Amino acid sequence: MDAFRLTPQDEYPHRPTADQNFNESVYVNGFDPATRSGGWMRIGNRVNEGHAEAQVCLYLPDGRLAVQFQRPEIAHNEAFAAGGLSYTVHEPYKHVSMRYQGDLLVLDDPSLLRDARRLFAEAPRTPGEVEFDLTGVSPMHGGEPTTDTQETMYGRDFSFGHFNQHTRTRGRMKIGAETFEFDSFGWRDHSWGPRYWTNIYFYRLLIANFGADRGIMLLKITDRQGVTRRVGVLQYDGEYEDITDLDLYTEWTPAKDPRAMRLGVRTAKRAVQLQGEVIALAPLSNRRKVGEQWLTSRIAEGLTLWTWGDRQGIGVTEYIEQVNDGQPVGWPL
Repeated sequence: MDAFRLTPQDEYPHRPTADQNFNESVYVNGFDPATRSGGWMRIGNRVNEGHAEAQVCLYLPDGRLAVQFQRPEIAHNEAFAAGGLSYTVHEPYKHVSMRYQGDLLVLDDPSLLRDARRLFAEAPRTPGEVEFDLTGVSPMHGGEPTTDTQETMYGRDFSFGHFNQHTRTRGRMKIGAETFEFDSFGWRDHSWGPRYWTNIYFYRLLIANFGADRGIMLLKITDRQGVTRRVGVLQYDGEYEDITDLDLYTEWTPAKDPRAMRLGVRTAKRAVQLQGEVIALAPLSNRRKVGEQWLTSRIAEGLTLWTWGDRQGIGVTEYIEQVNDGQPVGWPL
């Protein structure tokens, strides 16, 4: 298997390439299995386009979502700080944090996310403060490819360098007068290189924690020629095991959103089966104009409960795919 290059300096911003769509992003999440709540935050610097992507998505115990999506202006790629979000590396490979302060849109009905104009015009707003503090509970995974032919996780037209890690995540979410706190587990990643969301034909990303010593990070990704790659890791007894095979079956809602999953995963050391149930979904999308044509991708972000043998876990599933003539191209697989 090809190796990746990763150094502590990769925890910090990289020098942008000349690519117009150069993106460098950091992402963190954390979830509380006791209250079935938590969330994720992301900063994506697109300095050559003059803006960042600042995203907050929180799943509340009663089924509501609290969200914010902005494109604040930026003039450099020297820090991850935009739109009220800030990211700090306290110790490379071991300890990072992300904080948000600003308005949140609170949704009783998450389906309002399907219409961005209505979302920002109609959703009630409230002041919010969010803090996620993450310490690593697994090895680092990924980095930059070391050869010109080496396959990257998502493909070189989506991110050239990429690494990730399972974490212990301590979270505090203040939404108006309500405060939710948890001390549980989560995941983080960091990527850099050219990226358009619509470069992905379709993929299914499944991330979850089952305690400090066990977790999953699994990706099934298919290109426009129908060729599928299956990559990722099981975390078992604290160590990462690269997968050698992955079977995924998805159950769908009438709206063609993922509702449940069944997984079969094999590594060199073990074969396991897992079952997942989506308990809250953020139905997001991304649009980009190419010439006179609009390209649209759906990005379904599901808070998911998992069963792995005698353990239960929680995490997020991300289904990304282009939408052609109103149809998600990866459905019903």
